[in-house]
Amino acid sequence: MRLDEVNRGIRKFKKRKRVGRGPGSGHGKTCGRGEKGQKSRAGWSRHPTFQGGAMPMVRRVPKRGFNNRWALTVITVNVKDLEARFEAGEEVTPQSLRERALAKGRYDLLKVLGEGELTKALAVSAHRFSKTAAEKIEKAGGKVVILPGKTPVAEKVKEKKAAAPSPDKAAE
Repeated sequence: MRLDEVNRGIRKFKKRKRVGRGPGSGHGKTCGRGEKGQKSRAGWSRHPTFQGGAMPMVRRVPKRGFNNRWALTVITVNVKDLEARFEAGEEVTPQSLRERALAKGRYDLLKVLGEGELTKALAVSAHRFSKTAAEKIEKAGGKVVILPGKTPVAEKVKEKKAAAPSPDKAAE
């Protein structure tokens, strides 16, 4: 192999397939669609779950319950994990938990649970705390800081209405 052969035959942009340009092209007359039938017609498309007339898998699989697409993703961390990964007097924040691989991935709320023992005084910041976790942190001489969560849309709308003057007062 020579250096000039490395990129030979590799094109940055592939030429488009020109159909209906005579029998010599191999894509003439029927343009690669075959003869007759639904697939040969313009504008044809098959339903993505179609399985040749058999009962589709989507309909055969039983469905149970309800999947709430707007539910908040809550990630949990136990007090015993804080004991193992943090030194006394340190500040525990969502960022510091991410750095220590305790709160991985995307989430909406961080909750601290009370499993295990805590002997170090830590300032723990999270969106939620279980009663036992809050008691254990404060008993060890630490501090519980509750972070604000996501504001629900209904609350934002209520605030906006309260801030805007009503049309009756504006007319007067």
